[in-house]
Amino acid sequence: MASAYLEDFLTHLRVEKGLSRNTLQAYHSDLKFYLAYLEERKLDLLRVGHSHISDFLWHRRSQSLKSSSLYRSAESLKQFYRYLLREEIIPADPTQKMAAPKIMHRLPRFLTVEEITRLLNHPADARKTSARFKAMLELMYAAGLRVSELVGLEERQLDLDLGFVRVFGKGGKERMVPVNGRALGAVKNYLAQKRKASPVSTKWLFTNVRGKPISRVAFWYQLKKWAAAAGIFKPISPHVIRHSFATHLLGGGADLRSLQEMLGHADISTTQIYTHVDREQLKRAHKRFHPRG
Repeated sequence: MASAYLEDFLTHLRVEKGLSRNTLQAYHSDLKFYLAYLEERKLDLLRVGHSHISDFLWHRRSQSLKSSSLYRSAESLKQFYRYLLREEIIPADPTQKMAAPKIMHRLPRFLTVEEITRLLNHPADARKTSARFKAMLELMYAAGLRVSELVGLEERQLDLDLGFVRVFGKGGKERMVPVNGRALGAVKNYLAQKRKASPVSTKWLFTNVRGKPISRVAFWYQLKKWAAAAGIFKPISPHVIRHSFATHLLGGGADLRSLQEMLGHADISTTQIYTHVDREQLKRAHKRFHPRG
């Protein structure tokens, strides 16, 4: 019966909340582990109390779980029991007075303006795959796209005349992000080569030889090779490019609300981590240049 409640909850999240597949998988993983814990101890999902929840989280902590994973596990339990309460399956929520585990926020890695310039200025060769990667990289940095958003773009989502890209982010949330002329030029160059090499029509913007979208793994692999060729040897990933976009915009004077809209964050508290990055830059500058730093 407990597993049936879990399936109903996941259906609710997918249909009514519109959560992404990755988020649903995270909920499923956390709660499946919790149900297995209850079954092992012969505890009833609908009759557990606050102390049982605390014992479970201490059990997870003892397994050297990262603070972020522990926090996510606690949030999964809260949402699950709130759902059961709203559906009148349980009379009270055992997580109501539960304090969320503290989470250590790591500042996101990003490239400096000089490094991103070096990365973007690295020349493409004559191959179509090189022009394609150049266009993808320029567009990702210009619009702060997630890699899943980038590889899933359809041609109709990019307005080359107005300079906007229409993005469908987490949970299907739509946003419009401006794109600079440099990125648009790189995309136009790639499209010209793409149509010349293959007249076969496809709705996807960035495609492989079979006309299918480029995979996230393939893009990441190309990014690491491109960065090394450009002389950048610090750890790099598609998300580092997105973080660089956000950090550079904020450092250039963009307001937090505009940045939130461009990144597609549902909650501005997610965007606020970039203010911490900016403070770190201020501290380094103060230490370097102040007479008594």
